[in-house]
Amino acid sequence: MTDTVATAPSRSIVTEIPGPNSRALLERKAAAVPQGIPHQLPVFIAEAHDAIITDVDGNRFIDLGCGIGVTTIGHTNDAVVAAVREQVGKLTHSLFGTTPYEPYVRVAEYLAKHTPGDFAKKTFFVNSGSEAVENGVKIARKFTGRRAVAVVEHGYHGRTNLTMTMNFKPAPYATGMGPLASDIFHAPGSYPLHDGLDGAEAAERTQYYLEKHVGVSDLACLVIEPIQGEGGFIVPADGYLPAMQEWCTANGVVMIADEVQSGISRTGATFASSLFGWEPDMVLSAKGIAGGMPLAGVTGRAEIMDSVHTGGIGGTFGGNPVSCAAAVAVFEQIEEHDLNAQAQRVERVLRPLLDELAERHEEIIEVRGRGAMLAIELVDPATGAPVPAAPISKACGEDGVLVLTAGTDYNVLRFLPSLAITDDQLREAVDVIDRAIASTKAA
Repeated sequence: MTDTVATAPSRSIVTEIPGPNSRALLERKAAAVPQGIPHQLPVFIAEAHDAIITDVDGNRFIDLGCGIGVTTIGHTNDAVVAAVREQVGKLTHSLFGTTPYEPYVRVAEYLAKHTPGDFAKKTFFVNSGSEAVENGVKIARKFTGRRAVAVVEHGYHGRTNLTMTMNFKPAPYATGMGPLASDIFHAPGSYPLHDGLDGAEAAERTQYYLEKHVGVSDLACLVIEPIQGEGGFIVPADGYLPAMQEWCTANGVVMIADEVQSGISRTGATFASSLFGWEPDMVLSAKGIAGGMPLAGVTGRAEIMDSVHTGGIGGTFGGNPVSCAAAVAVFEQIEEHDLNAQAQRVERVLRPLLDELAERHEEIIEVRGRGAMLAIELVDPATGAPVPAAPISKACGEDGVLVLTAGTDYNVLRFLPSLAITDDQLREAVDVIDRAIASTKAA
């Protein structure tokens, strides 16, 4: 990992944003790429390393987004790059279900070791987080023989037909794209800032909804993000997740942790579920698992995973050998370099800076999150109305820091820095965020 004391590159804005080369590419994008694919920062990236991205005009940005949590280990991590180069020279593709290869098995072994719970587990691989969610649901239905799928409010699970139905917020992910999938139920979850409930109370509310509006005998699975991502990095009240797991186990319901964004050392634990004392029946991983290469895993209790007949799961590109080699390199660094400690370091530095920011800006109603997955929620103190986060994000980008937005009401700034970011880069980034908040208020 990057030495947090050594001097590292900083941001450097040498043109207007976007610069001339990015503007030319934006014109080409408009002509060749559907308008449904947006861009938050209107620049084209030429290269990146650790926590710095450089655009085609030579502007350098501190990256607090990591491709939405993908390059947790850092852009172009040396060990990941070396593993990919070596694997490309050996084997680029072989359908694992036809002619297997060792890296696939090795990553499955790492997941069995690092996901919460001391019980036998098995894993198979797909290409994306949405695919992992789809397959988790499919397996739960097969195992239980039940039809219904439950999720909780403010959740986000993907852009496929099933997963966009599972999302709490249909716009923009499902607008005009129906008919949607059937047998999906949205239950109240745990949002301490707004519901004021402790974990036991929130769990009782969720259970009541599921018992009365779904019916336990029809419920195959409950899918929950341990820390909700697109919903605004919502951290549930203590005790909520274990209470829901106990209820699910008692009622024969498969409880699934969607750790697509929160997993792989993002929160200071290899999987965020363990921070809450939760041992899910199934864990879904993606994003940070392969250091920027496309890979997603479905890991579950062996008896659940083995309930599927031969040929019922898999896919042509799932568990590609190059992506698996990259994932091996990530897990080796989790174990050898204690990436969880690096995420904890990020929180120790960034959280107090964000708390100080909240003291200066009264519209910051809460600072929340864990590890290198932190956020601030913005509300107008006079009216209680959500404060849009997009103008602040735009101002940050123009000043050399990439910051993502989130939240059901689009009023959350979320911070997903890589674990390679230095303390100085974090401080510099927060200074930029401070100025951006001030400038948008003055506008």
